[in-house]
Amino acid sequence: MQYRVLGNTGVKISTLGFGSMRLPQVNVDGKMVFDSDESVRIIHKAFELGVNYIDTAPYYCDSESETIVGKAIKGWRDKVYLSTKNPIEDDSGVHYRERLEKSLKKLDTDYIDFYHMWGISWEAFEQKINVKEGPLMQAIKAKNEGLIKHISFSFHDKPENMIKLIDTGYFETVLCQYNMLDRSNEQAIAYAHEKGLGVVIMGPVGGGKLGTPSDVIQKLIPGGAKSSAELALRFVISNTNVTCALSGMGSMSMVEENVETASNEMKLSDKEITDVNVAMEQNKKLSELYCTGCNYCMPCPQGVNIPLNFQLMNYHRVYKISEYAREEYKKIGTVDHMKGKRADECIECGLCEEKCPQKIEIRKQLKETAEALG
Repeated sequence: MQYRVLGNTGVKISTLGFGSMRLPQVNVDGKMVFDSDESVRIIHKAFELGVNYIDTAPYYCDSESETIVGKAIKGWRDKVYLSTKNPIEDDSGVHYRERLEKSLKKLDTDYIDFYHMWGISWEAFEQKINVKEGPLMQAIKAKNEGLIKHISFSFHDKPENMIKLIDTGYFETVLCQYNMLDRSNEQAIAYAHEKGLGVVIMGPVGGGKLGTPSDVIQKLIPGGAKSSAELALRFVISNTNVTCALSGMGSMSMVEENVETASNEMKLSDKEITDVNVAMEQNKKLSELYCTGCNYCMPCPQGVNIPLNFQLMNYHRVYKISEYAREEYKKIGTVDHMKGKRADECIECGLCEEKCPQKIEIRKQLKETAEALG
């Protein structure tokens, strides 16, 4: 395993971190429940292979993740670094403290190494965090008491706002998204590193998109890669501004494969990284020929989520991430973050085509999407 110093904290962590958001489940009397014993075995396997950074959060795995991680770190507490998060639900420092104490109890530990203000924006920092008797003051107090070793934040806002949060000087590490499909935070990550913040990456395999087989992805470097996931992880770790990449691992085989990749000291060369970036940019432009995601076609009177259908079709058509695209297509209309109807619900009224600035043949493409993914 390779290790890097996490910013100015002086802490050395593994380049692969264990993300505890996709722990294994088991069927009990017809109901899927999280398998605590198997989860602990998988986490211990990662520790034994050199992973020393584990990340969780209060609501992961139906709010069971922190409890399971708490069991897993028994006997390992002085050898691993623990990260969890505080969902800043209001501007109350008292409530921040209550949530912190609840996490400490579930994790069954006296302290948290890296405590993140969860998914904050610049607006939230100004209006709910950096206020009188607010969460920031409580975080500083908790750190002085030893309950928190390092104040961190996780992030989904615009890259320019990450820079603003870095410049406040209150944070020691940042957790943000970065992968081959989404490099929007690249400059902000470099800035964080320059300013002495440790950088941990979530979604190195694009939330699973890059974890499924794709010849297009695997052949982006000379000689190819064993899997799309391997190349995706190597791409992130090869960025010297990145300290650690989190992977949500739900099986022994995933742990072993990811550890093998993270232990490869041969980083992608500058040329290979450039070649990957150029190829992915070309693929992005190709996907925009089919749909730019501008949403001008919406709303559809039939309720078809046209941009979402086309986004999944592009994963299949352009990137050859077909297995993922088909599985996600099934979920349209069944989960909160994928609202609307699938392409096969289109009645070909044509109103969308009248509104499309790209003059895309939407009805034809929806038919193709239904045939390819349905």
